[in-house]
Parts: sequence; C-alpha cells; structure tokens
Amino acid sequence: MSVLIKDTTPDQIEKAVAGFSEETVRALSAARQEPEWMLALRLEAWRTFEAIPWPAATDEPWRRTRLTGFNLDKFTPVVLDGDAKAPVGELIRHELDEMDSASSLVFQDGVVTNRKANDALAAQGVIFTDLRQALQDHGDLVRRYFMTEVVKADNNKFTALHAALWDTGAFIYVPKNVKVDLPLQVIQYQARSGVGGYHHTLLVAEEGAEVTVVDDLVGGKDGMQSAVVELYLHDNSTVRYMNLQDYDHSTWNFLNGRALMHRNADLRWIQVSWGSRLTKAFLDVDLAGQGGHAELLGIYFPTGRQHIDHQTLQIHRAPNCFSDLLFNGALKDKSRSVYMGSIRVYPGAQKTDAYQRNGNLILDGTARADSIPGLEIEADDVRCTHAATAAQVEDEYVFYLMARGLTRSQAERMIVQGFFQAVLDRVPVASVVGKLERVIERKIGG
Repeated sequence: MSVLIKDTTPDQIEKAVAGFSEETVRALSAARQEPEWMLALRLEAWRTFEAIPWPAATDEPWRRTRLTGFNLDKFTPVVLDGDAKAPVGELIRHELDEMDSASSLVFQDGVVTNRKANDALAAQGVIFTDLRQALQDHGDLVRRYFMTEVVKADNNKFTALHAALWDTGAFIYVPKNVKVDLPLQVIQYQARSGVGGYHHTLLVAEEGAEVTVVDDLVGGKDGMQSAVVELYLHDNSTVRYMNLQDYDHSTWNFLNGRALMHRNADLRWIQVSWGSRLTKAFLDVDLAGQGGHAELLGIYFPTGRQHIDHQTLQIHRAPNCFSDLLFNGALKDKSRSVYMGSIRVYPGAQKTDAYQRNGNLILDGTARADSIPGLEIEADDVRCTHAATAAQVEDEYVFYLMARGLTRSQAERMIVQGFFQAVLDRVPVASVVGKLERVIERKIGG
C-alpha cells in the first residue's frame, strides 16, 4: 500500500527537501508515494546516518583520503522536478550508440528520460526497470533484497545517507536458467550542478541465470554522488558487471558495492574510475558458497589534482573458491591514488585460491600512489598471495620507441595502453573495451 503524508502540499514538499533532515526523508517518500516499509527503512537509515560520526583522519580506511573541502550542505538533497520528457542530449546519445545493448535505461536528475525495452526478455521473466517503478510492480522482490543482506544501511556514514535519500536506481532480476546474451545498459546522468545524487543498482541472478550489466555514470558538475551497488548471485549463476565512472572533475563520488555469491556462482566485476574530484569506493566480494569464482578488475587514471581511492575486500567463507583481483592505474600531474585491499579467509574455507595485485604507473614526478594489500588467513590449506608495484615510465622504453619513429607522446601512449591491456583483455564487452581505449588516449593527450 502507498501512503502520502497527510495534508502535505507540493509547496510543503519542496520546502522540506531544501535541507538535510528527517522532514526531507519524509517528503521525498511522500512525493513518490512509496509503500510504508520503504518509508520506515528510509527513516531508520536517516537516524543511523545522524548517529554515525563523519570519517576522521584517524580512521584506517580514511587515513589517506581526507574530506577537506567537503560540505554536505552545499548540495541540493534531492530533485523532485526532473523532466521525464527531456530530449536525449548528444552526450547520452553517444553513450547509447557506443554499445550494442539488449535494453537500456537513462536517468537524468532523478527521473527516467529514455527507456529501451526488450519484449523477448520480458516474456522470459527478466525484469529490467527503474527501482521506483519496481517498488510499485515488484514490491515483494524489492523488499526481500533491497539493502537487507548485501549492503546494509549501517555499513558506514555514506551507506546510511544513501539508504535514507536514494533517488534513481535500476532493478535487474533474471529468473532461473535464463541467459541474457547482450548487455543491459544503465546511464546515470547528473545534468544540474550542485546536486547530491544517490543511485542504486540492485541485481538478482537466480539459479543458473546469466547476465551482463553496465552502469555508465557521467555528469555531476560541482555535485556529489553516494551510490550503492548490490549484486546477489544464486547458485550456478553468472554475472558480468561493469561500473564506468566518468564524472566531472568537480564531483565528490562515494561508492559502496558488494557481491554476495552462492554455490558455484561466477562473477566478473570491472570497476573503472576516470572522473570525479575525489572517489572513495568500497568494493567487496563475498564468496558464501562452495565453488565460487570471482574476478575483480579495476582501471583508474587520475590527472590534475584528482584523488582516487579504492578499498577492496575478498571474503572467503566457503571452501574451494577462487578470487582474483587486478587493479591497474596510471597517474599524471599532481593526482593521487590509494589502493587498500584485503583477502579474508574464514576458518573452514579450505582450498581457497586467492590473488590480489595492484600496479601503478607514475607519469609525472608530482603524482603519488599508495598501495596497501593485505591478508587475513584463518584456514591452513589455502593459496593466497598479493603484490603491489609503483614505477615510472622507463626512459629507455621511451627512447626505444622514439628511435623507431614515434614521438614522445606516441611512445608514452603506447606504454600506458600496454600497461592497461592486462585488464582490457578481460573485459567481456568489445564496445566497452573500445570506449575505454578512447578514454585512455584522451587522458594521455590531455
């Protein structure tokens, strides 16, 4: 059942969402006529948000990433008056044309502005819709999975803020043994400046299901994004998930993503961080069933004064599971990257095979990369290793290529592309690979 706050007028709603408060949360839920359980979830999350202190420099996950200059009050909490009939701009049209997708959703400033449906998939029971619509049409499914097991509101300050104020989101549900051949594409575009966004991706793959999903995140002038990604993989399911972040370099970006994997589930997660002023991403893979196979791949290329921070956790709860992490980053100008990762093996998770590698290519002496890999092993029959490197482009490599007719910029471009190739070779969508290659070239030339 949907309810509205009694005697709440549109003017009162607009006034209520002018600042961050419990009234903002209530007004947001009322304006969208959400069911009572979602309002209750939002309110509980808001109280959690108020109770959790802001990250401090003494907190281990935040020691190398400071929030200097960040002020939540600078951002409009929510946008309620987005134009659902807004024309598809050149940027979004280009993003859509680049990929051959089975179906797509485009979000702009809180509303769906473009939707490409696939009747054949719908006939097989596949659900690919925006989360607000899913609340109305598939409420029981959403209630079962939304921030209940994978990512919880009380994980940290930003997950609580997200749970209280989430605005846009994609809901993907693939029934048992259904295989979706082409990718499902989601584009989240923040067109307005000074806006706080809270995008949510909720993907559920039932037993034996297969699907590829691409989140394409752009825009965000002088904005903030606090996003959550939840991937739920039932037994023997296969998921390929790509998160391609290319926000404006003035945007604060916070991401909490987690995959919960059951018996013999197979996951490949590609995380790309091109844009933002600052990115802090928590990415967890939780292998809860025997025989799971997970690959977590990352590319980042900060320039200027960008700050990109990834914190990963490979959790092995069950025996006979495999996880492999490879994050490669190149850095220019006065940018900085932070990578902190851990492989955690629980007692009884015997025959675990886990690997973690972070590589950094420093293109300017003023750039800095911090890499902190780690292991927490509580089983005695495992193979777990980690490695981290940071190095500058060797002059002899540049000289060798220049001696064969390349300019210095061409030589550096070739070296950087080769450095990223180890990750690109494992990206399962050819059109995404082409897109990444073009962005790498632009970053090098820029």
